[in-house]
Amino acid sequence: MLLHLVASAIVVIFSLHQLNQALKKVIYPLLLIIGTQVSSWAQSIQIKSNDSRIHYMGRIAMQDSAAQLSWPGTSVKINFTGTGVKALLKDEGDQNFYNVIVDGKVTAKLHPTLQKQQYTLATDLPAGKHTLELFKRTEWDKGKTWFYGFNIEGKKAAVLKAPVTKKRKIEFFGNSITCGYAVEDSSGKDRGSGPYENNYISYAAITARHFDAEYYCTAKSGIGMMVSWFPLIMPEMYNRLDATDARSKWDFSKYTPDVVVINVFQNDSWLVKQPNHEQFKARFGTTAPDSAYIVKAYQRFVQIIRKTYPKAHIICALGNMDATREGAPWPGYVSQAVKNINDAKIYTLFFPYKNTGGHPNAKEQQAMANDLIAFIDKKIKW
Repeated sequence: MLLHLVASAIVVIFSLHQLNQALKKVIYPLLLIIGTQVSSWAQSIQIKSNDSRIHYMGRIAMQDSAAQLSWPGTSVKINFTGTGVKALLKDEGDQNFYNVIVDGKVTAKLHPTLQKQQYTLATDLPAGKHTLELFKRTEWDKGKTWFYGFNIEGKKAAVLKAPVTKKRKIEFFGNSITCGYAVEDSSGKDRGSGPYENNYISYAAITARHFDAEYYCTAKSGIGMMVSWFPLIMPEMYNRLDATDARSKWDFSKYTPDVVVINVFQNDSWLVKQPNHEQFKARFGTTAPDSAYIVKAYQRFVQIIRKTYPKAHIICALGNMDATREGAPWPGYVSQAVKNINDAKIYTLFFPYKNTGGHPNAKEQQAMANDLIAFIDKKIKW
Protein backbone atom coordinates (compact mmCIF):
# COMPACT_ATOMS: atom_id res chain seq x y z
CA MET A 1 0.00 0.00 0.00
CA LEU A 2 2.80 2.36 0.93
CA LEU A 3 4.69 1.54 -2.26
CA HIS A 4 1.51 2.28 -4.26
CA LEU A 5 1.10 5.73 -2.71
CA VAL A 6 4.76 6.60 -3.33
CA ALA A 7 4.43 5.50 -6.94
CA SER A 8 1.30 7.66 -7.41
CA ALA A 9 3.06 10.70 -5.94
CA ILE A 10 5.97 10.21 -8.31
CA VAL A 11 3.57 10.10 -11.26
CA VAL A 12 1.85 13.31 -10.11
CA ILE A 13 5.17 15.14 -9.64
CA PHE A 14 6.35 13.98 -13.05
CA SER A 15 3.08 15.15 -14.63
CA LEU A 16 3.39 18.57 -12.99
CA HIS A 17 6.95 18.80 -14.22
CA GLN A 18 5.82 18.00 -17.76
CA LEU A 19 3.04 20.60 -17.47
CA ASN A 20 5.50 23.21 -16.26
CA GLN A 21 7.79 22.49 -19.20
CA ALA A 22 4.84 22.83 -21.57
CA LEU A 23 3.94 26.16 -19.99
CA LYS A 24 7.45 27.39 -20.45
CA LYS A 25 7.67 26.24 -24.06
CA VAL A 26 4.20 27.12 -25.37
CA ILE A 27 1.84 28.94 -23.04
CA TYR A 28 4.27 31.42 -21.46
CA PRO A 29 5.53 32.72 -24.85
CA LEU A 30 1.93 32.95 -26.04
CA LEU A 31 0.99 35.01 -22.98
CA LEU A 32 3.99 37.23 -23.56
CA ILE A 33 2.90 37.88 -27.16
CA ILE A 34 -0.65 38.67 -26.03
CA GLY A 35 0.65 40.95 -23.29
CA THR A 36 2.87 42.81 -25.71
CA GLN A 37 -0.03 43.28 -28.12
CA VAL A 38 -2.30 44.56 -25.34
CA SER A 39 0.47 46.91 -24.27
CA SER A 40 0.70 48.33 -27.79
CA TRP A 41 -3.04 48.86 -27.85
CA ALA A 42 -2.94 50.78 -24.57
CA GLN A 43 0.26 52.70 -25.25
CA SER A 44 0.52 56.22 -23.84
CA ILE A 45 3.27 58.68 -24.73
CA GLN A 46 3.93 61.81 -22.71
CA ILE A 47 5.30 64.95 -24.34
CA LYS A 48 6.29 67.89 -22.16
CA SER A 49 5.65 71.55 -22.94
CA ASN A 50 9.28 72.21 -23.89
CA ASP A 51 9.37 69.46 -26.53
CA SER A 52 10.53 70.74 -29.94
CA ARG A 53 7.78 68.73 -31.63
CA ILE A 54 5.17 71.15 -30.29
CA HIS A 55 4.40 74.21 -32.42
CA TYR A 56 3.41 77.33 -30.49
CA MET A 57 1.76 80.39 -32.00
CA GLY A 58 1.42 83.77 -30.30
CA ARG A 59 3.23 85.49 -27.47
CA ILE A 60 3.74 82.61 -25.04
CA ALA A 61 5.97 82.67 -21.95
CA MET A 62 7.98 79.46 -21.77
CA GLN A 63 8.64 78.53 -18.15
CA ASP A 64 10.57 75.63 -16.63
CA SER A 65 7.68 73.19 -16.48
CA ALA A 66 4.91 74.84 -18.49
CA ALA A 67 4.00 77.16 -21.34
CA GLN A 68 1.99 80.16 -20.12
CA LEU A 69 -0.82 81.22 -22.44
CA SER A 70 -2.62 84.52 -21.97
CA TRP A 71 -3.08 86.45 -25.24
CA PRO A 72 -6.13 85.74 -27.44
CA GLY A 73 -5.43 83.45 -30.36
CA THR A 74 -2.38 81.80 -28.84
CA SER A 75 -2.24 78.11 -29.66
CA VAL A 76 -0.46 74.81 -29.12
CA LYS A 77 -0.30 72.29 -31.97
CA ILE A 78 1.09 68.80 -32.58
CA ASN A 79 1.19 66.12 -35.27
CA PHE A 80 0.76 62.55 -34.04
CA THR A 81 -0.49 59.04 -34.62
CA GLY A 82 -2.85 57.47 -32.10
CA THR A 83 -6.48 57.34 -31.11
CA GLY A 84 -6.64 59.95 -28.35
CA VAL A 85 -5.00 62.99 -26.79
CA LYS A 86 -5.06 64.46 -23.30
CA ALA A 87 -3.52 67.69 -22.04
CA LEU A 88 -2.26 68.59 -18.58
CA LEU A 89 -3.49 72.12 -17.80
CA LYS A 90 -4.09 74.56 -14.98
CA ASP A 91 -5.98 77.85 -15.24
CA GLU A 92 -5.51 81.01 -13.23
CA GLY A 93 -9.02 82.34 -13.03
CA ASP A 94 -11.45 79.69 -14.30
CA GLN A 95 -12.62 82.09 -17.03
CA ASN A 96 -10.67 80.89 -20.05
CA PHE A 97 -12.01 78.82 -22.92
CA TYR A 98 -10.19 76.98 -25.71
CA ASN A 99 -11.17 75.49 -29.03
CA VAL A 100 -10.01 71.92 -29.59
CA ILE A 101 -9.20 71.56 -33.28
CA VAL A 102 -8.61 68.07 -34.66
CA ASP A 103 -7.48 67.68 -38.26
CA GLY A 104 -8.46 71.26 -39.00
CA LYS A 105 -11.99 71.07 -37.54
CA VAL A 106 -13.21 72.52 -34.24
CA THR A 107 -14.46 69.52 -32.27
CA ALA A 108 -14.93 70.84 -28.72
CA LYS A 109 -14.81 73.84 -26.40
CA LEU A 110 -12.56 73.30 -23.38
CA HIS A 111 -12.96 75.13 -20.07
CA PRO A 112 -9.93 74.46 -17.84
CA THR A 113 -10.25 75.00 -14.09
CA LEU A 114 -7.95 76.14 -11.31
CA GLN A 115 -6.98 72.56 -10.53
CA LYS A 116 -4.01 71.09 -12.38
CA GLN A 117 -5.39 68.05 -14.15
CA GLN A 118 -5.60 66.02 -17.35
CA TYR A 119 -8.26 67.01 -19.89
CA THR A 120 -9.40 64.70 -22.67
CA LEU A 121 -9.14 66.53 -25.98
CA ALA A 122 -9.81 63.71 -28.46
CA THR A 123 -10.86 60.04 -28.31
CA ASP A 124 -11.70 57.21 -30.72
CA LEU A 125 -9.76 58.68 -33.61
CA PRO A 126 -9.22 56.47 -36.66
CA ALA A 127 -5.82 54.99 -37.34
CA GLY A 128 -3.35 57.23 -39.12
CA LYS A 129 -1.80 60.66 -38.83
CA HIS A 130 -3.61 63.51 -37.08
CA THR A 131 -3.11 67.11 -36.01
CA LEU A 132 -4.44 68.64 -32.81
CA GLU A 133 -4.49 72.30 -31.89
CA LEU A 134 -5.52 73.95 -28.63
CA PHE A 135 -6.57 77.54 -29.48
CA LYS A 136 -7.21 80.23 -26.84
CA ARG A 137 -10.57 81.87 -27.47
CA THR A 138 -10.33 84.37 -24.62
CA GLU A 139 -8.16 87.40 -23.89
CA TRP A 140 -5.62 88.07 -21.17
CA ASP A 141 -7.99 89.70 -18.70
CA LYS A 142 -9.50 86.22 -18.20
CA GLY A 143 -6.20 85.12 -16.70
CA LYS A 144 -3.37 82.81 -17.67
CA THR A 145 -3.41 79.11 -18.50
CA TRP A 146 -0.44 76.83 -17.86
CA PHE A 147 0.08 74.03 -20.36
CA TYR A 148 2.36 71.23 -19.07
CA GLY A 149 2.17 68.74 -21.92
CA PHE A 150 0.21 66.17 -23.93
CA ASN A 151 -0.49 62.46 -23.53
CA ILE A 152 -0.85 60.64 -26.84
CA GLU A 153 -2.79 57.39 -26.48
CA GLY A 154 -3.74 54.34 -28.46
CA LYS A 155 -2.28 51.74 -30.79
CA LYS A 156 0.95 52.89 -32.43
CA ALA A 157 0.83 56.16 -30.48
CA ALA A 158 3.65 58.44 -31.58
CA VAL A 159 4.50 62.12 -31.71
CA LEU A 160 5.54 63.26 -35.19
CA LYS A 161 7.63 66.21 -36.32
CA ALA A 162 6.30 69.62 -35.32
CA PRO A 163 3.90 71.33 -37.71
CA VAL A 164 5.87 73.44 -40.16
CA THR A 165 5.94 77.16 -39.41
CA LYS A 166 3.84 78.86 -42.05
CA LYS A 167 5.60 80.98 -44.64
CA ARG A 168 3.32 83.99 -44.21
CA LYS A 169 3.07 85.89 -40.93
CA ILE A 170 0.51 88.42 -39.76
CA GLU A 171 -0.01 90.35 -36.52
CA PHE A 172 -3.01 92.32 -35.28
CA PHE A 173 -3.03 95.16 -32.77
CA GLY A 174 -6.60 95.69 -31.68
CA ASN A 175 -9.39 96.06 -29.16
CA SER A 176 -12.53 94.07 -28.37
CA ILE A 177 -13.50 93.83 -32.04
CA THR A 178 -10.26 92.03 -32.81
CA CYS A 179 -10.56 89.87 -29.69
CA GLY A 180 -13.94 88.53 -30.72
CA TYR A 181 -15.71 89.99 -27.68
CA ALA A 182 -19.34 88.79 -27.33
CA VAL A 183 -19.20 87.27 -30.82
CA GLU A 184 -21.16 84.21 -29.68
CA ASP A 185 -23.73 86.00 -27.53
CA SER A 186 -27.00 85.63 -29.42
CA SER A 187 -29.10 87.07 -26.57
CA GLY A 188 -28.48 90.68 -27.52
CA LYS A 189 -26.94 91.41 -24.11
CA ASP A 190 -23.47 91.86 -25.62
CA ARG A 191 -21.79 89.75 -22.95
CA GLY A 192 -18.02 89.52 -23.20
CA SER A 193 -17.43 86.89 -20.55
CA GLY A 194 -15.51 83.73 -21.37
CA PRO A 195 -18.30 81.56 -22.82
CA TYR A 196 -19.26 84.22 -25.39
CA GLU A 197 -15.85 85.38 -26.57
CA ASN A 198 -14.20 83.50 -29.42
CA ASN A 199 -11.12 84.91 -31.09
CA TYR A 200 -11.14 81.99 -33.53
CA ILE A 201 -14.07 83.50 -35.43
CA SER A 202 -12.88 87.10 -35.24
CA TYR A 203 -12.10 88.81 -38.55
CA ALA A 204 -8.43 88.66 -37.56
CA ALA A 205 -8.16 84.89 -37.11
CA ILE A 206 -10.36 84.25 -40.16
CA THR A 207 -8.05 86.37 -42.28
CA ALA A 208 -4.94 84.61 -40.99
CA ARG A 209 -6.42 81.19 -41.81
CA HIS A 210 -7.48 82.35 -45.27
CA PHE A 211 -3.88 83.22 -46.11
CA ASP A 212 -2.51 80.17 -44.26
CA ALA A 213 -0.45 82.54 -42.12
CA GLU A 214 1.05 82.40 -38.66
CA TYR A 215 -1.19 84.50 -36.42
CA TYR A 216 -0.31 86.78 -33.52
CA CYS A 217 -3.04 88.80 -31.83
CA THR A 218 -1.88 91.62 -29.55
CA ALA A 219 -5.30 92.82 -28.48
CA LYS A 220 -7.41 93.71 -25.44
CA SER A 221 -11.03 94.74 -25.05
CA GLY A 222 -11.45 98.36 -24.02
CA ILE A 223 -7.98 99.50 -25.07
CA GLY A 224 -7.35 102.75 -26.88
CA MET A 225 -4.49 104.61 -28.48
CA MET A 226 -4.66 107.61 -26.11
CA VAL A 227 -7.07 106.47 -23.41
CA SER A 228 -8.69 103.18 -22.38
CA TRP A 229 -11.37 102.00 -20.00
CA PHE A 230 -8.54 100.87 -17.70
CA PRO A 231 -5.05 102.23 -16.92
CA LEU A 232 -3.21 100.89 -19.98
CA ILE A 233 -3.09 102.09 -23.59
CA MET A 234 -1.86 100.35 -26.73
CA PRO A 235 1.52 102.16 -26.87
CA GLU A 236 2.15 100.82 -23.37
CA MET A 237 0.93 97.27 -24.09
CA TYR A 238 2.19 96.52 -27.60
CA ASN A 239 5.66 95.37 -26.48
CA ARG A 240 4.73 93.16 -23.52
CA LEU A 241 5.01 89.41 -23.15
CA ASP A 242 2.92 89.35 -19.98
CA ALA A 243 0.42 92.15 -20.54
CA THR A 244 -0.13 92.51 -16.79
CA ASP A 245 3.55 93.19 -16.05
CA ALA A 246 5.25 96.35 -17.34
CA ARG A 247 8.65 94.71 -16.77
CA SER A 248 7.81 91.77 -19.04
CA LYS A 249 9.02 92.58 -22.56
CA TRP A 250 8.35 90.66 -25.74
CA ASP A 251 11.36 89.69 -27.85
CA PHE A 252 10.41 91.00 -31.29
CA SER A 253 13.18 88.98 -32.94
CA LYS A 254 11.11 85.83 -32.35
CA TYR A 255 8.41 86.86 -34.80
CA THR A 256 8.53 89.26 -37.74
CA PRO A 257 5.18 89.67 -39.51
CA ASP A 258 4.84 90.39 -43.21
CA VAL A 259 1.57 92.22 -42.59
CA VAL A 260 0.48 94.21 -39.53
CA VAL A 261 -3.12 95.31 -39.01
CA ILE A 262 -3.87 98.08 -36.49
CA ASN A 263 -7.51 98.50 -35.52
CA VAL A 264 -7.57 100.84 -32.53
CA PHE A 265 -9.46 104.11 -31.86
CA GLN A 266 -12.98 102.89 -31.15
CA ASN A 267 -12.58 103.24 -27.39
CA ASP A 268 -10.85 106.61 -27.76
CA SER A 269 -13.86 107.85 -29.73
CA TRP A 270 -16.11 107.17 -26.73
CA LEU A 271 -13.82 108.19 -23.88
CA VAL A 272 -12.77 111.60 -25.20
CA LYS A 273 -16.42 112.59 -24.65
CA GLN A 274 -16.47 111.51 -21.00
CA PRO A 275 -14.57 114.14 -18.99
CA ASN A 276 -15.79 112.67 -15.71
CA HIS A 277 -14.27 109.23 -16.36
CA GLU A 278 -11.21 108.52 -14.23
CA GLN A 279 -9.13 107.53 -17.25
CA PHE A 280 -10.05 110.73 -19.10
CA LYS A 281 -8.83 112.70 -16.08
CA ALA A 282 -5.66 110.60 -15.80
CA ARG A 283 -4.75 111.09 -19.47
CA PHE A 284 -6.11 114.54 -20.33
CA GLY A 285 -6.88 116.35 -17.10
CA THR A 286 -9.88 118.56 -17.73
CA THR A 287 -9.49 119.28 -21.45
CA ALA A 288 -10.34 116.86 -24.24
CA PRO A 289 -7.64 116.37 -26.88
CA ASP A 290 -7.99 118.35 -30.10
CA SER A 291 -7.64 116.91 -33.59
CA ALA A 292 -3.93 117.73 -33.82
CA TYR A 293 -3.25 115.84 -30.59
CA ILE A 294 -5.28 112.84 -31.77
CA VAL A 295 -3.54 112.64 -35.16
CA LYS A 296 -0.13 112.94 -33.55
CA ALA A 297 -0.90 110.18 -31.01
CA TYR A 298 -1.95 107.77 -33.75
CA GLN A 299 0.93 108.75 -36.00
CA ARG A 300 3.45 108.20 -33.21
CA PHE A 301 2.26 104.63 -32.63
CA VAL A 302 2.33 103.73 -36.31
CA GLN A 303 5.89 105.05 -36.47
CA ILE A 304 6.79 102.83 -33.52
CA ILE A 305 5.41 99.80 -35.37
CA ARG A 306 7.29 100.82 -38.52
CA LYS A 307 10.55 101.03 -36.53
CA THR A 308 9.79 97.66 -34.93
CA TYR A 309 8.98 96.00 -38.27
CA PRO A 310 10.89 97.98 -40.95
CA LYS A 311 9.79 95.82 -43.89
CA ALA A 312 6.19 95.00 -42.94
CA HIS A 313 3.10 96.14 -44.77
CA ILE A 314 1.04 98.09 -42.21
CA ILE A 315 -2.72 98.41 -42.59
CA CYS A 316 -4.23 101.16 -40.45
CA ALA A 317 -7.79 99.91 -40.15
CA LEU A 318 -10.80 101.18 -38.25
CA GLY A 319 -14.30 99.86 -37.63
CA ASN A 320 -16.82 98.32 -37.88
CA MET A 321 -18.48 100.00 -34.91
CA ASP A 322 -19.58 103.63 -34.72
CA ALA A 323 -16.11 105.15 -35.08
CA THR A 324 -16.72 104.66 -38.81
CA ARG A 325 -20.32 105.81 -38.89
CA GLU A 326 -21.16 108.50 -41.44
CA GLY A 327 -19.79 111.85 -40.33
CA ALA A 328 -17.44 110.45 -37.68
CA PRO A 329 -14.07 112.27 -37.60
CA TRP A 330 -11.97 109.24 -36.67
CA PRO A 331 -11.28 107.86 -40.17
CA GLY A 332 -10.04 111.34 -41.03
CA TYR A 333 -7.61 111.30 -38.11
CA VAL A 334 -6.21 107.96 -39.27
CA SER A 335 -5.93 109.14 -42.87
CA GLN A 336 -4.11 112.30 -41.85
CA ALA A 337 -1.64 110.40 -39.69
CA VAL A 338 -0.85 107.98 -42.52
CA LYS A 339 -0.50 110.88 -44.97
CA ASN A 340 1.94 112.59 -42.63
CA ILE A 341 4.12 109.47 -42.43
CA ASN A 342 4.23 109.19 -46.24
CA ASP A 343 5.21 105.52 -46.46
CA ALA A 344 4.18 103.51 -49.52
CA LYS A 345 3.75 100.35 -47.45
CA ILE A 346 1.36 101.91 -44.92
CA TYR A 347 -2.32 101.83 -45.94
CA THR A 348 -5.75 102.76 -44.59
CA LEU A 349 -8.82 100.53 -44.52
CA PHE A 350 -12.15 101.54 -42.99
CA PHE A 351 -14.70 98.82 -42.28
CA PRO A 352 -18.25 100.09 -42.91
CA TYR A 353 -20.31 100.91 -39.84
CA LYS A 354 -22.38 97.83 -39.06
CA ASN A 355 -25.26 99.96 -37.72
CA THR A 356 -26.38 97.37 -35.17
CA GLY A 357 -26.14 97.28 -31.40
CA GLY A 358 -23.26 95.84 -29.42
CA HIS A 359 -20.12 94.23 -30.74
CA PRO A 360 -19.91 92.49 -34.11
CA ASN A 361 -21.48 89.05 -34.25
CA ALA A 362 -20.12 86.14 -36.26
CA LYS A 363 -21.70 87.31 -39.52
CA GLU A 364 -20.37 90.84 -39.07
CA GLN A 365 -16.90 89.53 -38.20
CA GLN A 366 -16.95 87.46 -41.39
CA ALA A 367 -17.91 90.56 -43.40
CA MET A 368 -14.89 92.39 -41.96
CA ALA A 369 -12.68 89.45 -42.83
CA ASN A 370 -13.99 89.48 -46.40
CA ASP A 371 -13.13 93.17 -46.74
CA LEU A 372 -9.66 92.72 -45.27
CA ILE A 373 -8.90 89.67 -47.40
CA ALA A 374 -9.94 91.51 -50.56
CA PHE A 375 -7.85 94.52 -49.56
CA ILE A 376 -4.75 92.43 -48.95
CA ASP A 377 -5.23 90.56 -52.22
CA LYS A 378 -5.41 93.87 -54.07
CA LYS A 379 -2.67 95.81 -52.32
CA ILE A 380 -0.07 93.38 -51.00
CA LYS A 381 2.17 90.80 -52.61
CA TRP A 382 3.53 88.44 -49.98
